[in-house]
Amino acid sequence: MSPYVPRTRAAAALRVKQIALDNQDRTIRRLRAQLATERRGLAATKKELEETQVALEASHKVIAGLTEIGLSMSKKIEKMKVKKQQVRANHVECHQKFQARIHEAEDSMQAQHLIIEALVDEKDSLIQTIHGLQEANNAPAPFDVSDNSLLLLATTPLIALHRINEWEEEPEEEPEEEEIGDIPLGEGEIDDE
Repeated sequence: MSPYVPRTRAAAALRVKQIALDNQDRTIRRLRAQLATERRGLAATKKELEETQVALEASHKVIAGLTEIGLSMSKKIEKMKVKKQQVRANHVECHQKFQARIHEAEDSMQAQHLIIEALVDEKDSLIQTIHGLQEANNAPAPFDVSDNSLLLLATTPLIALHRINEWEEEPEEEPEEEEIGDIPLGEGEIDDE
């Protein structure tokens, strides 16, 4: 054997070991690169998770706020419904009272109208009676029947009859128009003075 054979074997063994070491070194570098990539990915994922967590917490706060607003609005709506019902009830009550007052006023007006008609009929009857008495006694007309004093005399028929009796006693004197002003405006009592 040649003296160089052991050296060649040793060199080959060293060369194989060197190649193995180089391969391991490349594998280690590749694994380190993968690990660094994985770490960067994990860091990005962790950051995304944190952002998502913050967003979820904000969403929960918004949802809680909206829920509170919704409950508050529901309470307000219920209060508004109650107020609306109260207003409607008050409106109906006021309308009924107003209608009752209108009916009372209409009834009162109708009663007053009937009283006025009765007074007008009584006035006409008194005028006819006075004219009849004047014609029966041939007495001159002491007043104009179209004058407003007729209403005064119609409301105080005893005074009118008293005046007619005076005309019967004194037919020669013509009454003056000023006597109408002398008629008392009381409750129809006759002054015998």
